[in-house]
Amino acid sequence: MASAIQKITLSPSRDIPFNRLVLSQSNVRRVKAGQSIDELAADIARRGLLQSLNVRPVLDADGAETGTFEVPAGGRRFRALELLVKQKRLNKTAPIPCVVREAGSPILAEDDSLAENVQRVSLHPLDQFRAFRTLLEKGLSEEEIAAAFLVPVTVVRQRLRLMTVSEKLLAVYGEDGMRLDQVIAFSISDDPARQEQIWEILSGSHNREPYLIRRMLTEKTVRASDVRARFVGLDAYVAAGGHVMRDLFEADDGGWLNDPALLDRLVMDRLGAAAAEIRAEGWKWVETALTFPWGHTRAFGEIEGRPVAIAEDELARLEALRVEQEEIQAEYAQADEYPDKIDARLGEIEQDLETLETRPVTFDPAEMAHAGAFISLDSDGTLLVERGFVRSEDMPATPEDENATFNGGDEPIAHDGGEESDLASRTVEGEEGFENEPEEEDGLKPLSDSLLMELTAWRTLALRDAFAGNPHVALTELLHTLVRDLYWRVSGADCLEAYVRDIPLRVHAPDMPGSIPALALRQRDEGWKHDLPEDEEALWLWLDRLDDTSRLALLAHCLSFGVNALYERMPPYGAVSQRSVSERVARADRLATALRLDLAEAGWQATVENYLGRVTKARILEAVREARGDETANRIAHLKKTEMAQAAERLLEGTGWLPEALRTPISADKPTDVPAADIAAE
Repeated sequence: MASAIQKITLSPSRDIPFNRLVLSQSNVRRVKAGQSIDELAADIARRGLLQSLNVRPVLDADGAETGTFEVPAGGRRFRALELLVKQKRLNKTAPIPCVVREAGSPILAEDDSLAENVQRVSLHPLDQFRAFRTLLEKGLSEEEIAAAFLVPVTVVRQRLRLMTVSEKLLAVYGEDGMRLDQVIAFSISDDPARQEQIWEILSGSHNREPYLIRRMLTEKTVRASDVRARFVGLDAYVAAGGHVMRDLFEADDGGWLNDPALLDRLVMDRLGAAAAEIRAEGWKWVETALTFPWGHTRAFGEIEGRPVAIAEDELARLEALRVEQEEIQAEYAQADEYPDKIDARLGEIEQDLETLETRPVTFDPAEMAHAGAFISLDSDGTLLVERGFVRSEDMPATPEDENATFNGGDEPIAHDGGEESDLASRTVEGEEGFENEPEEEDGLKPLSDSLLMELTAWRTLALRDAFAGNPHVALTELLHTLVRDLYWRVSGADCLEAYVRDIPLRVHAPDMPGSIPALALRQRDEGWKHDLPEDEEALWLWLDRLDDTSRLALLAHCLSFGVNALYERMPPYGAVSQRSVSERVARADRLATALRLDLAEAGWQATVENYLGRVTKARILEAVREARGDETANRIAHLKKTEMAQAAERLLEGTGWLPEALRTPISADKPTDVPAADIAAE
């Protein structure tokens, strides 16, 4: 027979004269700073007491009730009522609603006080917005709402900005599918359909930062050279009803597409169709995005594909092309340059050779059933498909260790011991994490945190490439780290606590994945991955037999993934301080100087998208003035911000100009990339 469920009994409530109440010494709220007693007293005077006090009878020495009650839970309300009595606005005998716990209760008074202050849940910003909206609709002004709820008027206005956001997106936010700063970014547009379209585009991407949302919502035209336009094609865009604007007097890279919403829809349609085709191959999952973060596949395992064997006719054509290439090169070996027709023919041969030598890869259907693929846009506007990646939960455990994870399946470890998070989430400020973006000014105001993060992500990537290509500097940096840890008593419990944290670059500019450093690092990584043995024991023997040059090159390559030159805005009381970030950037400057890093040579160039469209007019003019002189800068000074940024992009092309965040400090010391033996011989 099932036992009956024991029913709980709640403490009774009653009205007790205020002069019979005393503040309990068991109340855990002792610090008076920030309690806002005056404001709470004013609110009680306006609307009355909304929440009862929690009290207990005071007993005498014999254990009898004295008629006085102590207040362990509700001390702030008690002090507010006490202030109203002192101000003669409340009678000292006024009845106060109280919940009375019985004397001798097994629940400690401190327990009640702590629970009341800890177990409260702040109102969700979305609920707060809806309440403010209701009050606004019932006739209250923003100032009256702010006064009633004891919050700044700016908070009310920020919440009410959500009125322009699609209800569908608000529902996503209410289910924790979106951050508050992202919702606020959508509020700059009053077109719910466009908001929903952009969220659909970005929801499958790792880059959903507020600045990108604002940029996509506010873009009026898209260059024909944009990767999206090249992917869709101008003919398809025009056939769908789009229009292309042309500048007959200036080089316009093919013109501008004046319907970004249509272009984005066409892009997503094509990506969706491509995803359906790839999924039909037998993959468990397919993820699509305009672009994925650099290194997004490193947290995944991989299944190995087998190149399709070359057919006899293809092999014969391959040999014929190689013979023709060698004959042309031998014939013109003494010539300063090739004739135009010959040069064009060599280009065709190289293209055909690359096509024949790049063999398609097939995968085992059984392995495909628990693996997937990433689909995005390549830097040249073509479809980029990356197949054969396995999530950690889909990787079967090995017989030796059922609890072991596959290579690459561990979660990345955050740098400096901090918690891995979305970088831009650290830039928000205000009561509920608002990102208050100031109005555009013409002064040389500091660069925004999000732009600095993008610029330093670009610099980090280039620094990694330069680092991996210079084993001497890489070894020096490793030894510096080891000696510092050894002699400065940095903790370490293993036989060798020297390891590399793979630092994810989650925020980056659209041009970064197809940049020179990105391609070089990708090729270097694929080369080493191809050479590495599969077995751990065989790996040790393989490493032991490598020549010194190869060992140093591999060391530099592995260490390069831990290079971190990122600027981040840290929260005031986070695990990593802003000072630590500044020290990191300073050390990165030293490394960049040692490597003589030049971001212009690495391929970075100021564009409207990655810099000029995101800084003030004064910054744009400063860049042109530094690169082209005062006269050129003065010629564009009268233009509006958008036209000025576009003109500056053309003027800065090929100048090698870099913003300060990307410049490498100059050192008068001897370059450190010279081998030690050569230095000794000088």
